[in-house]
Amino acid sequence: MSYQEIAKSMIDHLPDDKMIFVINMLEGLGEMSGLDIHPDFKPNATTLAAMAETDEMIRTGSGQHFEGTTEEFFSQILEE
Repeated sequence: MSYQEIAKSMIDHLPDDKMIFVINMLEGLGEMSGLDIHPDFKPNATTLAAMAETDEMIRTGSGQHFEGTTEEFFSQILEE
């Protein structure tokens, strides 16, 4: 069995909520090796629209800007 097959088998046994740790380790190994190991990522239409909206807000200076703590931010969101 190859190292890749062993790693894939081990990953298959991990619960989904632990996969972020595997991803972080792989990113770190890739960076230390000078390799770009990120998979090709193609955002869906909703994500593209949100990115375009954010770019437009930055370009025009529109939208809301929040200054405060995270606790205050979430409190404001929950009040709405």
